[in-house]
Amino acid sequence: MMILIAIVNLIIGLLVGISGIAGFLLPIFYVSVLHLGTVEALALSFAAFIVSGLLGSFNYYRHRLLNLRLASILSIGSFLASFLGVKVNLLIPEDLMRIILYCVVLLSGIMILCRKDAAKVQQKTPGNATLISIGFVTGFICAVTGAGGPIIVLPILIMLGIQAHEAVAISLFNSIFIGIPSAAGYILNSDLKIIGAIIPVALIAHGVGVYIGSQNGHRINQKLLKRVVAIFSIFIAVFQFIMG
Repeated sequence: MMILIAIVNLIIGLLVGISGIAGFLLPIFYVSVLHLGTVEALALSFAAFIVSGLLGSFNYYRHRLLNLRLASILSIGSFLASFLGVKVNLLIPEDLMRIILYCVVLLSGIMILCRKDAAKVQQKTPGNATLISIGFVTGFICAVTGAGGPIIVLPILIMLGIQAHEAVAISLFNSIFIGIPSAAGYILNSDLKIIGAIIPVALIAHGVGVYIGSQNGHRINQKLLKRVVAIFSIFIAVFQFIMG
């Protein structure tokens, strides 16, 4: 079982490092394949999101692709909302929150595909209030549903005109501040006997994957990355609606 956990975390970490997305597959894997409880699955997933956020955003920063000002402002809202998200996890039906999540993901993906590339036209940077609001709403949804921050934050940032690689870097940085309160809250309510042995294996494998992926993510063409994010977002949203 530990080998399977390591392989899955390595692959998902690699995808997260390259594109920012795919973290949401972790809770699905833990619940559907390993049959862990939802709280334990979320605890393991958010712990991994902290690792991917730290390593991924660090590598993108080294390549001068991380806008710390934008990322920090966005993360203010996410950090505050994540505490609230964990608390209401048991109060709001999980199915309802997942519908909201995938509606946002679907809409964002469609708008990315429909949005024209404005070559040589300077994009207007979202204002502080807009960024904090986006961070708050997305942080809340992610903390409740267990979705990795980038799956919802990334397409929204691209839709607002932020370059794809920069959006990946910002969303990875943001996932740190979604992950810290969320991981703490879910771990405190988890059965540590179940997740205690899994955490080291999962985090090490996930970290290796993220580090390798984020080292090479900047080499992917901007337009290709944008299309991949959009198509993947639409596919996942539609798939979840069908399966749900």
